[in-house]
Amino acid sequence: MGELHDEPYTPEITDSEVVYRGAVWNIVRDTFDLPEAKGLVRDLMAHSGAVAVACVNENREILLVQQYRHPVRARLWEVPAGLLDIPGEDPFDAAQRELAEEADLVAARWEVLSDSCLTPGGSSESIRLYLARDFSFVPEAERHERSEEEAGFAYRWVSIDEALEAIGAGKITNSIAQLAILQVSRVLQAEAAGQPMRTREVGSPRRLVDGRDDLAGRAGVDGRDDLADRDD
Repeated sequence: MGELHDEPYTPEITDSEVVYRGAVWNIVRDTFDLPEAKGLVRDLMAHSGAVAVACVNENREILLVQQYRHPVRARLWEVPAGLLDIPGEDPFDAAQRELAEEADLVAARWEVLSDSCLTPGGSSESIRLYLARDFSFVPEAERHERSEEEAGFAYRWVSIDEALEAIGAGKITNSIAQLAILQVSRVLQAEAAGQPMRTREVGSPRRLVDGRDDLAGRAGVDGRDDLADRDD
């Protein structure tokens, strides 16, 4: 048995069309062939990708942000996060921007915790989760003016034990928040035992999405949402 890792694979795509153009994302219908099956047709949400930040303070607490999410009709506890919706923006730059915009914070220490495909059966969305520490506040005159759902943000610094209990009790349901809490718990446990957990540098490549330049156009986030002339 070799190293355990996911394997990027690009099948022969025989047809691809945008079947629904949304306000943020498009729905794409691909027809493709695999060695084990031919003529497969799948609809997918063409997603630009995202970043999220697990913030841990000197008291070993994680920052949670409460935001209204209309599809599930609930105010969910989450971690600072946002879309990779600026063409060409580096994920680390996006994470720093989102932390400043959503929490008015600047972090001096950054690491990569994980890369995740959230719903790979129906969406191309992937998210990079960062660990951030050693904070200072964005100067008040430079703070982002939050609007729409973000205008109702609420914040809590929560101990990892309390956060883990909330996950087990079904009180925190956002999957990215759950992932952040579980990953931070592993890091803090390892550090407490004197065995720091191995993390990755912020510039580490994202194995499954790097080089897939067509994703932004398929998502429609930068205006390049017409696949008619796309070469596969």
